[in-house]
Amino acid sequence: MKIDTSSYNNIACLLPEMARQYATRCAVSESISVDKLNIVSYRDITFAGLEDLSNAYARLFADNGVGMGTRTLVMMRPGIELTAAVFALFKVGAVPILIDPGMGRTNMLECVESTAPEALVAISMVHWLKYIFRKSFASVKYSFSFGKFSPLTVKRLEKAATVDSITTNGAAKFEIVDTTRNDQAAILFTTGSTGPPKGVVYTHETFLSQVEIISSVYGVTSDLVDMSGFPLFALFAVAMGMKSVIPKMDFTRPAQVNPQVILNTVRDHKVSFSFGSPALWRTVVSYCMLNDFKMPTLKKVLMAGAPVTADLHDALRMVIALDGETMVPYGATEALPITSFTGYQVLKNTARKSAAGGGHCVGYVNDGLTIKIIKTTNDIIKNWDDSLELPQGEIGEIAVKGSVVTKEYFNKPDATALAKIYDSDGQVWHRMGDMGYFDEEGRLWFCGRKAHRVITDKGTLYSVCIEAVFNNHPNVYRTALVGVEHNGITLPVLLVEPKDEHFPKNSFERKAFIRALLKTSAHYESCAEVTRFLFLKDFPVDIRHNAKIFREKLAVQAAEIIKKNKKF
Repeated sequence: MKIDTSSYNNIACLLPEMARQYATRCAVSESISVDKLNIVSYRDITFAGLEDLSNAYARLFADNGVGMGTRTLVMMRPGIELTAAVFALFKVGAVPILIDPGMGRTNMLECVESTAPEALVAISMVHWLKYIFRKSFASVKYSFSFGKFSPLTVKRLEKAATVDSITTNGAAKFEIVDTTRNDQAAILFTTGSTGPPKGVVYTHETFLSQVEIISSVYGVTSDLVDMSGFPLFALFAVAMGMKSVIPKMDFTRPAQVNPQVILNTVRDHKVSFSFGSPALWRTVVSYCMLNDFKMPTLKKVLMAGAPVTADLHDALRMVIALDGETMVPYGATEALPITSFTGYQVLKNTARKSAAGGGHCVGYVNDGLTIKIIKTTNDIIKNWDDSLELPQGEIGEIAVKGSVVTKEYFNKPDATALAKIYDSDGQVWHRMGDMGYFDEEGRLWFCGRKAHRVITDKGTLYSVCIEAVFNNHPNVYRTALVGVEHNGITLPVLLVEPKDEHFPKNSFERKAFIRALLKTSAHYESCAEVTRFLFLKDFPVDIRHNAKIFREKLAVQAAEIIKKNKKF
């Protein structure tokens, strides 16, 4: 069911509309505690209650200096108050800044300083940090806290309203400010998996278009119950009239989730829809297979952040509803979602080609968007020209234009110039920084990040294509291809993370493992150059999905090992 947003100029308008339609239904159910038996306790708020709480916050913000265009850093834990606060900021016309927690203190402070927020809405601890790191927070004029022990100088959200007081007394209406669809709505930061995190400017048009595409492509209806493994998706769920369940987990470490808690949450709420990292679902499905558990209410599982392997699709389909489906939206913070594919399509049509090094199929282009494969260059491309496009089947850089494509990075003109191409019709193409190609059926195939290509004197190796071949080895958990400069040439080196029980314990086991990998190299022409292997027990990964491998860090590590080992 496609939600029509054409009559709205502000993403916040969807909350009062959903409150009108579904007033007494639960909007957000927040997991607040887990006991020793993994039994979860929750607190709930209805759509009407969430609308009232959001209005109360909006009034507090508006009365204390926050209004149209106010950049507002939001650092709260996922849950009812975060959802209400973000919608409240939309209502007053402010621009919430959302930064991934756990990206590290240095990156976090750089993100704060680069966006120069004028307001801060955060848990109490962040307000105390503001006093320690004064330079990074120097731009903040208006401060609002949630939780105990906040500094006396900040306004407390609890003073405006609480869930209990809203349920009892309700709140006055708040008139949403008059924005345009092209006004700034938020600044969302990238994961920084291939460089420093960058703030992506979202407009209300971006958000509203995402709601239309997500609701249409993934069949969202108000009777579905969402469990948000990625906090931002809870906002989309509410905007589309779905009940959103916030699981008890560390959202910066989805791979380390307690699977029994997730299973109990799915059972308690009859969860039927969920969006999360493949790392989260790999942990959960492994637990299900070992303990013969199923999630019969779960009908739609969306996974994003890294290529989703055929075995994960297959395993998940075995433990969810009989008519359930796994789905893969492809995109990036700058443009999402731009293509879609299902686990059924992967298993039936593309898994074999992926395993043989053909890349990872991410499916068909979503309606209203245009994707082209263009010639690969690290240079700025200012204006679009049809001569940029490569023929079907040829690997190049993926570029997209359409309503979900963002137009700029905040306060980073150089990065914007490198990532955007301007069309004669006034639209902006985003260069995804990903390599790929279209097949004869119009499906898009992802071959890896442009920055992760390994260019040797014999040709170009694409990370996702090469790694998929070696990931088929039964003793391998995952691999990462990197290029190392050595004696004036680029060496392709494959870092291997074996499954725990198969990590080589001595030189004999290591040599045997390498011989097995070399047989794989010899079997596939595309892998013939890959003859150097290093074993690691754990790969560094991003904090948002725990799935994107930090190959840049691995390349440095590999270079240090090779420098010490002259025989390598």
